[in-house]
Amino acid sequence: MNINKIDLNLLIYLDVLLRECNVTRSASKLNITQPAMSNGLKRLRDLLNDPLLVRTSEGMKPTEKALRLQPIVRKVLLELEEALQPEADFDEKKSTRVFRIMASDYAASTVIPKLLNRLREYAPGITLDIMTPSDVTFHDVEAGKIDMAINRFEELPQSFHQKSVWLDTFVCMMSSKNPLKDHFDIDAYLEAQHIWVSKTGFGVGVGMDPNDVQKLGWVDEALQALGHKRSIRVFTRSYHTAMHLALEQDLIATLPKKVAMVNKKNPDLVILPPPFNIPKIELKMIWSPLLHHDASHIWFRRQVIDVANELKAQSKQ
Repeated sequence: MNINKIDLNLLIYLDVLLRECNVTRSASKLNITQPAMSNGLKRLRDLLNDPLLVRTSEGMKPTEKALRLQPIVRKVLLELEEALQPEADFDEKKSTRVFRIMASDYAASTVIPKLLNRLREYAPGITLDIMTPSDVTFHDVEAGKIDMAINRFEELPQSFHQKSVWLDTFVCMMSSKNPLKDHFDIDAYLEAQHIWVSKTGFGVGVGMDPNDVQKLGWVDEALQALGHKRSIRVFTRSYHTAMHLALEQDLIATLPKKVAMVNKKNPDLVILPPPFNIPKIELKMIWSPLLHHDASHIWFRRQVIDVANELKAQSKQ
C-alpha cells in the first residue's frame, strides 16, 4: 500500500468509528453528515480490504483487524495533534485559566485545599473545576478535555503520562466511645463491624459482594493472607461518609492515613494503626499527551507535586 495515497481524514474517521461502533454517533462526533461518514467507512473498507465493523445482534462490532489497528491509529493521531499544539508563554499571575481536575474525595480532601491556597497566593485568577470519577472517562482525559485526574489507578492506557503523588499507609478510625480501642489487636479488629471504602479509576461504581475478596481490595486481601475475614456492614465510595460513620460506637473505618488525618483534631474520633500489615497504596496524577508540553499545564503539574511534597513533609512531623 502506498501511504502517500492515504487521506489523513480517513484515519480520523477510523479512530472515531472504532470508538463509537456506530456510524450516526461517529458522524455527530465529527460534525459531518451520516452519508459522509458512511462513504468514509466504505473507503476505509476498500483501502484496508476488511469490513472493519460488522453488524451483530449486539450492534456493530469491530473485526480482528480493526482491533489491531485501533491502538496504532489512536497513538498516531495523538502524537500528531501533540506535535501541532501551538507554543505559548504562561504567566500564572495574569492567567484566568480554568483547570479541570478529576479527583476522588481522597485526593480532593488532601491535595485540593492546599493547592487552592497556593493558587490564591501565586495565581489568583486561576479557577479549579473539580470533577468526580463518575463524571469522567479515560477518553475525556486522553482527549485533553480533563486537565488531570488524581486517584488510585489499577490499570492505565499506555498513552497517558503519569506521576506518583505519594504512597500512603492505612490507619483505623473509630469512635472515642468504642470499647475496642483500649485493646486493639487482631482479635478486636475481627470482632468489630466494619466500613468498607474505596474508589479507584474512573466511571460509576458497581455493587459490592462481601464474599468477593478479590474485588474488596488491599485490606481484605491482607486479611485473607492471614486466614481472616472481617465483617463488613457498610459499603461506601466516599471517604467523608466513612469518617462520619466511624462516629458510630460499633463501626471501624480502615482508610488511608492522609485522609484520616483531616479529622485528627476531632475529639470524638480515635485514629490507631491497624493490628496487621496492609500494603501501601499509591496516589497518582495522570494527564493526556496532548497537554504534556503545554506551558500552563507544566506549571500546574509542578504546583500539584510541590503541594504533595509539603503534605508528605508535614505527615512526618
